[in-house]
Amino acid sequence: MADKQRTISKPVTLQGPGLHTGVNVKLTLNPAEDNYGYRIRRTDMEGQPVIKALVDNVVYTQRGTVIQEGEAKVSTIEHCLAALRGLGVDNCLIDVDGPEAPILDGSSKFYVAAIKEAGIKEQSADREYFEVREKMMVEDPETGSYIIALPDSGFSAQIMISFDKSLHLANQFATIESLDAFDDEISMCRTFVFLHELEPLLKNNLIKGGDLDNAIIIIDKPVTQEELDHLATLFNKPKVEVKPTGILNNLDLHFTNEPARHKLLDVIGDLALCGSPIKGRIIASKPGHKINAEFTKLLRKEIRKRQLKIDAPVYDPNKEPVYDINQIKKLLPHRPPFLLVDKVIELQDKVIVGVKNVTMNEPFFVGHFPDEPVMPGVLLVEAMAQCGGILVLGQLDDPHTYSTYFLKQDNIKFRKKVVPGDTVIFKLELMTEIRRGVANMKGLAFVGDTIVAEGEFMAQIAKNKE
Repeated sequence: MADKQRTISKPVTLQGPGLHTGVNVKLTLNPAEDNYGYRIRRTDMEGQPVIKALVDNVVYTQRGTVIQEGEAKVSTIEHCLAALRGLGVDNCLIDVDGPEAPILDGSSKFYVAAIKEAGIKEQSADREYFEVREKMMVEDPETGSYIIALPDSGFSAQIMISFDKSLHLANQFATIESLDAFDDEISMCRTFVFLHELEPLLKNNLIKGGDLDNAIIIIDKPVTQEELDHLATLFNKPKVEVKPTGILNNLDLHFTNEPARHKLLDVIGDLALCGSPIKGRIIASKPGHKINAEFTKLLRKEIRKRQLKIDAPVYDPNKEPVYDINQIKKLLPHRPPFLLVDKVIELQDKVIVGVKNVTMNEPFFVGHFPDEPVMPGVLLVEAMAQCGGILVLGQLDDPHTYSTYFLKQDNIKFRKKVVPGDTVIFKLELMTEIRRGVANMKGLAFVGDTIVAEGEFMAQIAKNKE
């Protein structure tokens, strides 16, 4: 059974300051229709413009991921997207009334809680995964960062971080073997910042919404009490101290490797911008939003490439067919020379793959054409229709008592000649559920890896006369 897409059951709202602007922002997660993906709507702007949450729209990656379409821009979206992807939500409209998502506690914890409060419901459309088929890699020679994707049956990831000059955070490692573990092992892991970065960030107006409750402050240099007192003043705290573990006493770690786990959270959020859930193993060394975006662009490029090129079904002539010609004759009323399917090599609930071996002995080559034999396009359409007939009749208890009559054909296209010696592979797929005996199908005909014909068909399943 194919996985179905999911959305949330009802709107749910979170509120809090944005990390960089300090502006109080209201963010509402809304249900969305099948195949909607993630989109962000700026409800505070004229016309309420919508930004597609895709890496194509990433415009900035310093200390957060920023997306923009036209004049509409939203920053620090990765924690929200990580929560949606981590809980298996495929479609969501995100309303924000400000220029960035609320930072909350610097993790995805509250986004996860909100999604759970709203509830998750299954939709009718199948979930379309991006499956990693071969090694994919992006690296940055200057920083030594890299991200690799390898084939795997589901999503998994391992993250390594390294800060050579840090007193307390030299190397850390984090892993997740399935997104089922996101809530318990990753979602609550907060962002982190080094002490030496704080004052420059404040001076550049970059963390107006930052405080000692939404980030792990890592002490990466010897620090005096005077500096700690100054830090307390900056964040309006009575006093701050350094713990033996090398972090400020503003909070306790959920895990000893919480910084690495937060980097994994960021990777999940940023990879969500490829537009599809992923089946593959991600290996990242010293990841950050910049290289995350570069890698996501690579995934997005491959997704587009696959959308443009439809892979031909694999035909292994040594494999026993699902139906041979004698079994096909029990399903279809057609007989030679008008039986145009030699065997069926794949059959699922909604998909069938059939084979036609074209030889010079075909009777139509006598007149089409004597000096340059070409299989008539109308017979390619007929062969696809016969495959479709086998697909729908095979689902009946007594298929030999029914026939299929095609009511309509749309978008018929012929892309390449079919000639003697060709083996034509037909793939028919139901576009909708069969309702009241009517089936809608899309058909493709391949020779090798090339599509030679295609079309859409509507067929009526009718009981034969006694």
